[in-house]
Amino acid sequence: LLANGVLTTVLLMILALAIGFILSIFLTLCTYLHIKPLTWLINLYTFFIRGTPLLIQIFLIYYGSSQFIALRMSFWWVLFKHPFGCAVMALAINTSAYSVELFRGAINAIPKGETEACKTLGMSKLQMFSKVILPRAFRMALPAYSNEVIIIMKSTTLASTITLMDLMGVTNKLIAQTYETIPLLCVAGVVYLILNLIIIKSFKKMEGHFMKGWVRTT
Repeated sequence: LLANGVLTTVLLMILALAIGFILSIFLTLCTYLHIKPLTWLINLYTFFIRGTPLLIQIFLIYYGSSQFIALRMSFWWVLFKHPFGCAVMALAINTSAYSVELFRGAINAIPKGETEACKTLGMSKLQMFSKVILPRAFRMALPAYSNEVIIIMKSTTLASTITLMDLMGVTNKLIAQTYETIPLLCVAGVVYLILNLIIIKSFKKMEGHFMKGWVRTT
């Protein structure tokens, strides 16, 4: 049961981070293009998501999505009718709002000389963003983004509140059956520590890889 819970937790984290990363890149592009209505909406989106607890967002999606008849009749209901899909979307939306701010800050930290050089070469804004700005910003934001990944991993524990049998959900179920509270919580804590260690080591290797690539190019 615990192994199945760990698998569910890892899958939940990976899917949420993947969807959230794609969404954050799209939102970052929209803000980079300086389209005022879109920028205003994105700022409102990030303000709302970052300003409200993740638990409320999970409840809103899980309990609130069924209130919309159009959603229940659409293809998307296949995703939202299950707690796993609701948890993935809630975590993805949450991480995208924080990641947008990380990437925007990294873009603003890029020296203006690099963007001026791109303009001199005749690059369009989309070419500059995809080939120069985004890769450079991702390298700069990588240490901070690793913290965001760890936060999302630990935030998966909230998915158990909507009956999802992730690691925390299975742990709570076993505690209710056996009353072995401390041993089971310690086991769950150790598993989260191991996952945390794997994430840290992976990002350290990524940072070293990017640093070696940067040294070669310079």
